Amino acid sequence: MPRHFNTAGPCDPVDHYMLPPEQRLLGVRGLVDQKAYFVLHAPRQVGKTTALLALAKALTAEGRYAALLVSMETGAAFPEDVGAAELAILAEWRIAAKHQLPAELQPPPWPDAAPGARIGAALEAWASASARPLVLFLDEIDALRDQVLISVLRQLRAGHKYRPKGFPWALGLVGLRDVRDYKVAVGDGEELHTASPFNIKVRSLTMREFTAEEIAALYAQHTAETAQRFEPDACARAFAFTQGQPWLVNALAYVAIEELKTDRGEKITVADIERARDVLVERQDTHLDSLAERLRDSRVRAVIEPMIQGENLSSMPPDDLQFVIDLGLVRETAEGGVEVANPIYREIIARQLTVMVRASLPKIAPTWLDAEGRIDFAALLDAFIEFWLRHGEALLGSSPYNEAAPHLVLMAFLQRVVNGGGRIDREYAIGAKRLDLCVEYRGEKLGIEVKTWRESDKTRDPTIEGLPQLDGYLARIGVGCGWLLLFDQRKKVAPLPERLKREHITTEGGRQVKLVRL
Repeated sequence: MPRHFNTAGPCDPVDHYMLPPEQRLLGVRGLVDQKAYFVLHAPRQVGKTTALLALAKALTAEGRYAALLVSMETGAAFPEDVGAAELAILAEWRIAAKHQLPAELQPPPWPDAAPGARIGAALEAWASASARPLVLFLDEIDALRDQVLISVLRQLRAGHKYRPKGFPWALGLVGLRDVRDYKVAVGDGEELHTASPFNIKVRSLTMREFTAEEIAALYAQHTAETAQRFEPDACARAFAFTQGQPWLVNALAYVAIEELKTDRGEKITVADIERARDVLVERQDTHLDSLAERLRDSRVRAVIEPMIQGENLSSMPPDDLQFVIDLGLVRETAEGGVEVANPIYREIIARQLTVMVRASLPKIAPTWLDAEGRIDFAALLDAFIEFWLRHGEALLGSSPYNEAAPHLVLMAFLQRVVNGGGRIDREYAIGAKRLDLCVEYRGEKLGIEVKTWRESDKTRDPTIEGLPQLDGYLARIGVGCGWLLLFDQRKKVAPLPERLKREHITTEGGRQVKLVRL
């Protein structure tokens, strides 16, 4: 049976196209050789389980260690019952050992122990009986909460001093978050009697995304086996859309070859990758759906809401920002700012946050389309202004992120405009002081910059910096005209009909801009 691009569960080289997993686990093998206890954290669906399964298999095959990946997730079903959680975890471990280790390296019967001591007793018995040093990777450790997590961490700390004969030689905690965030999961670090919930760790590591070259190499495996070629520009576009996020990289390719171009004689082009991107955004498969769920978290909102507006972050604990980074929703830029991790996530976030607004929109006649179905951007601006005057302020309350409500209402309106015939590309980042939108409809493009005027801006008109910003954005997307929309959110301003103003401005770059004050 031919291999395919995997989007569900760990990869297997027999069934799936995949890159050598250890090349993204730099430093882990060295930590194992040093008898280290460490943390490996990375967002979901980046390949942690796949990589560690492969590493454990390689370490065992080399003959020096008994290494395996075991899951802690089954214990999460018993958040208030430490003993039951331990029994569920140990049952899962025995199954994992059966599938990953040869018969002579299987664990002994788990010893009897009191609740709260079963994990430590099992590890002591296993390490003592093993003919080789025992290496364990504890996957999904942060699925555990409260007293169960406290108990497991305490048992690992207590047994650490007995290694390597009486406890695992090396051990890795594997999960979504770094160890500092375990204090959130257990409620209070003081319950652990230490400032760090895992103070025996040597290092915290993470896994990087795929590079552009690795995406091309992954897609080339499909070409080698089927002769269906991914054009170089298609590989480059896949990297641009995903920034190397492994699940997205595989999902784009899967949609392209299994749904759009099933004839292996047809090459995969940039247009196919763009269509695959649209399919993923519209369908929101499991990975993207779970990402959208995160937007309800108050720590996530504290980052994403000002990001949509281009504002700076208000004072928030550094650990909260790091939590959102660890989730994989955002990333730090080379300049030190923060932006959404990739364009697909950017689109999913915008779509998710405008669901209720779009559902609340009244029926809008497409007065912006001419007789041939082409878009008239001047008529579209008239339609939006009329819509905002009649419905805009009433719709602000339907937005889940109140501070960014004008931006979300605008995006919901434009999404209704382009449905079925176009797309919107969105750019927003912390400190950008704006939201940039590129509306494309049947080959016609329009650039839009959105700014707000708040009390904190004092008397400085935001359009002063907005015009050169928009000029640069229009130059970058190759468009000669655009809109600059200024939403006045100050408290003491004239009613909307009175403050509504339109101006036509030619930028220093010679581009035509319609400035609208709303």
